Amino acid sequence: MIRTLAALLLIIIAASPVIAASPQPSVESLKQLYTEQYFDVVPSQWGEKVSGVRTRLDTEDKVIALTFDACGSARGKGADSELLNFLIREQIPATLFINARWIDANPELFKQLAANPLFEIGNHGNLHKPASVIGRSVYGISGTKNIGELVDEIELNARKIEAISGTRPKLYRSGTAYYDEIAVQISQGLGQEVAGYSLLGDAGATWSAAQVKAALLKAVPGDIALLHMNHPEAGTGTGTIAAVPELQRRGFRFVRMSEYSLK
Repeated sequence: MIRTLAALLLIIIAASPVIAASPQPSVESLKQLYTEQYFDVVPSQWGEKVSGVRTRLDTEDKVIALTFDACGSARGKGADSELLNFLIREQIPATLFINARWIDANPELFKQLAANPLFEIGNHGNLHKPASVIGRSVYGISGTKNIGELVDEIELNARKIEAISGTRPKLYRSGTAYYDEIAVQISQGLGQEVAGYSLLGDAGATWSAAQVKAALLKAVPGDIALLHMNHPEAGTGTGTIAAVPELQRRGFRFVRMSEYSLK
């Protein structure tokens, strides 16, 4: 019964013009809502491609979505200006998944990127945590320990992005891109599809430029490529800059993720 009432409240929140015109529900109320809705549900999946994660563009068009994460850790607050300037100069659309800490470290650059119609801004979380409702870990990084922490991770950064840019993100990618299926459902309930990937572009900004180029040149229509824009010292920028013209010669176009339905 509690979950039924919670689901009904979500429908009312989404559909009611009175509520839509009013201030957003508080984060605390959302945490309570989802905690009640899923209080007796135990996740059974854990990984990058669990149920509900969108990993490809739903099209046969010869298009690729380049996505760039900005993670915001102590060593990940940089900005690859050469890469970003290339995308802007060559008018290459992309989807940028931005963490709250990166925004804080690069406030003016974030405003510029968010205002540029070439780019759409995705949500990369508040503290760059794996998306778990039971605190699972990956790569030595502890995930959100419960539903309340998960809602904070998603919603606090979504509201931060909206407050600065004027646009609420419609896509969420967790730190590490790991999820359980309950976290995916909660993200969807918060109005953000979970953005996975089909093409690993730089292995967490650890690959050389040659490796990045080779990875991108394996692209097929509808791929979503996962790359990083916060490590100018890495091979990501140089490799991407080398691969893009060749992909264009092969007839590929570059698009933002929201330009197509996802699957």
